Amino acid sequence: MAKRLYVVGLGPGDERYLTAQARAALEASDVLCGYTVYVDLVSGLFPDKETFTTPMRGEVERCRWALETADSGRTVALVCSGDAGVYGMAGPVLQLAPQWPSVEVEVVPGVTSALSGGALLGAPIGHDFCVISLSDLLTSWEVIEKRLRCGAAGDFSMVIYNPASHKRADYLQRACDILLDAGASPDTVCGYARNTGRPGEEAVILSLGELRNTPLDMFSTVFIGSSTTQADHGRMITPRGYEKKQGL
Repeated sequence: MAKRLYVVGLGPGDERYLTAQARAALEASDVLCGYTVYVDLVSGLFPDKETFTTPMRGEVERCRWALETADSGRTVALVCSGDAGVYGMAGPVLQLAPQWPSVEVEVVPGVTSALSGGALLGAPIGHDFCVISLSDLLTSWEVIEKRLRCGAAGDFSMVIYNPASHKRADYLQRACDILLDAGASPDTVCGYARNTGRPGEEAVILSLGELRNTPLDMFSTVFIGSSTTQADHGRMITPRGYEKKQGL
């Protein structure tokens, strides 16, 4: 009998964002494991399944427990919000997995907030884009600043994860200042999506200058447009260039 660990991306949280592949993996599992908030998103769909949760910053413990439990013969689903491979648990699980060579690890993709939040706003990442997290828990601010400046130099649309928290209340403001210093216009079209797929869902389009003074939180994903990004009839659009070739 195969020893299997699924690392499952749940999407933003609402059941409608759960992919068929993710649902099948959850149904096939004996145990649901993950950060408490994420397990709570789906435990109601599978009330008879055992759960194992750890608080924030218990990531390595969580991954080890999942691998050990799968090695014992029980099929485990380690759940993450969004996509398991985008700031999720797929990376650390695969780094640890060689210690449990008999466990088969399957990474199950989910709808990350760059996609779900982007859909709420329109088409902000319709052309080349980059994704940057402002959390300096595992990455130094010096590296984050370098990445912001490189993104600005390349005129990428940017998706900003973890824009602010209680301990990092001014990080989004600092990021905006870096982009402005790197040559971005204060009128650059930006937007944010908050609580995507959850109660209180909202999507707002604003300028970079306005974004700088907007208080946001960890439930928000920020979209900073490139020089070609437009606001059109309440939608944020980054053109791919079809209008130049085919006319729109």
